[in-house]
Amino acid sequence: MPSPDAGRDGSDGSHGPDSAPALTTLRPRLPSPVREVRDARFERHGVRLLLKRDDLIHPELIGNKWRKLAPNLAAAAGRTVVTFGGAYSNHLRATAAAGRLLGLPTVGVVRGHELAGRPLNPSLARCAADGMRLHFVDRTTYRRKTEPEVLAAVLRAAGAEDAYVVPEGGSNHLAVRGCRDLGAELAGRSDVAAVACGTGGTLAGLAAGLPPGSRALGIPVLKGAFLGPGIQALQERAFGSRCGSWSLDERFHFGGYARTTPELDAFADDFEQRHGLPVERLYVAKLLYALVALAGEGAFPRGTTLAAVITGRPFS
Repeated sequence: MPSPDAGRDGSDGSHGPDSAPALTTLRPRLPSPVREVRDARFERHGVRLLLKRDDLIHPELIGNKWRKLAPNLAAAAGRTVVTFGGAYSNHLRATAAAGRLLGLPTVGVVRGHELAGRPLNPSLARCAADGMRLHFVDRTTYRRKTEPEVLAAVLRAAGAEDAYVVPEGGSNHLAVRGCRDLGAELAGRSDVAAVACGTGGTLAGLAAGLPPGSRALGIPVLKGAFLGPGIQALQERAFGSRCGSWSLDERFHFGGYARTTPELDAFADDFEQRHGLPVERLYVAKLLYALVALAGEGAFPRGTTLAAVITGRPFS
């Protein structure tokens, strides 16, 4: 039975992405660029804003998707990769793209049995075009997907019993270790590093990689996600204990995952015009909106250098 946290060969997958020569042919741009932007909404509060452009790491394995998937793809060692997501999952799209680029079979287990047989939305259509085989499950089964007997049944139904399993959002101990480099790349450059959170794996690794004196801030994009215990569990699995300084502010989900409002769309359009940055709506817009609001609340002391991790770009 494959584990979401380990290779089927029983190893813990601790070897890095360089152990898979095919990954090196994808030429990731690492470390990702850091760009300072001038924005009066921060400057009036004495805060300096940096954009950590993880969206420029790779044209298809964007941002935290590279950092989380690369070590898992190395551990998969050429086997079929099965992973999970909703109908608009960035993680499913990235996994499908990786499969096409590396010649790996991929299966996406999609939440929502009612979607089977319907025309695919643009996100799932891209997955299918990249060769991912889509397997739709009902929402009750999907919620129980980490239970061993439920996972085994899903894999049997998908015809992927011998596959390497990557959890929803790509967040397992390998992914967290991969994201630790993000914190290391910001060492000495920022006092606070902020990132939007889905499953929390990027924040777990980011916090672990930051040096003492710096802290990580997570902005959950799901309503009622209660990510704290899960993030701590990921760190314990990856590093043996909770590590780094991190916190969450759960006020900026705008109704939940894949939801936006006219206010958020207007904010994103304005940020794009001010800074020439294409703003992805489901994660990045919520992060940037939160940081503007927090600066206005005085959450960052004067003299703070704030790094916003740009983890994706608009889907086209």
